[in-house]
Amino acid sequence: MSSPTGPASGLPVRMPRPRQPGRHRRPEPLAAPEGAPALVLAVPGTPSAATRGLAEEVVSIARSELPGLDARIGYVDGGDHEFPSLQAVLAFAAEERTARYEQAVAAGMDVKEPDGPVAVVVPLLAGPDNALLRRIRQAVMESRIAAELTDVLGPHPLLAEALHVRLSEAGLARADRARLFTVATAADGIILASVGGDEAVQAAGITGMLLAARLAVPVMAAALDEEGSIASVAEQLRSSGSQQLALAPYLIGPEIDATLLEEAAREAGCATADALGPYPAIGKLALAKYTTALGIAPQQPQGAPVR
Repeated sequence: MSSPTGPASGLPVRMPRPRQPGRHRRPEPLAAPEGAPALVLAVPGTPSAATRGLAEEVVSIARSELPGLDARIGYVDGGDHEFPSLQAVLAFAAEERTARYEQAVAAGMDVKEPDGPVAVVVPLLAGPDNALLRRIRQAVMESRIAAELTDVLGPHPLLAEALHVRLSEAGLARADRARLFTVATAADGIILASVGGDEAVQAAGITGMLLAARLAVPVMAAALDEEGSIASVAEQLRSSGSQQLALAPYLIGPEIDATLLEEAAREAGCATADALGPYPAIGKLALAKYTTALGIAPQQPQGAPVR
């Protein structure tokens, strides 16, 4: 029983936990520096409501990881109010920064004239696609705005994790290797489908090795945009003993027409998982590209361990 003055003798007393010192302390949350450049997500493909929803989820994840982040969306093939082009988004970001400076000066504030990049442009691409990257680079140049263009998001262990999750969601892989249950439809060979030619296939292959370690099945990369590539890889996997194949799109989604995946799955004679889409890793990796470009990078996002 407890007395009016506290717990009865012999009962434990809950004390406030002391603040953890040194390396055991939780790191202070990072926030975007005041006046930091905007993160502009360069979205490829045909603009649509679905594409916009995906991009908005990605920037929402990035904002949740870095409070105060100015994140915007520019479409490589945009050109109107609903889907603004990358050039238009960069120009508007520059106008806003100039307006803020002029307002501060008019208010008598002691502020420095802004310098450095207006924005950091992050391509919404899992792997290299030279044709798309040339268009993004050209758009940045034509905007005549001081902006820095980062590399694509992969390869990275988090993308292997995302691929694993998409395969398990489709019933094509076990969610956890440590569990004893089996999935009747689990694939024993994975075709990692990329776009962007040989360079993209090579980059996808790096993530493929990480995915193979997670699933303990062979994974081979192929190009959706090269005739015969998918069928050739499917044949190689079957020749090496795999009987039940699955197609894992090494794609975020907007960069290709969805019918390409359907045709590739028919060509390989197998089921397919969904594209990566707005998986949380995509937003975290986009933010990592941004913070690294500015030299304010927090600890790099890590993939989940293989179980």
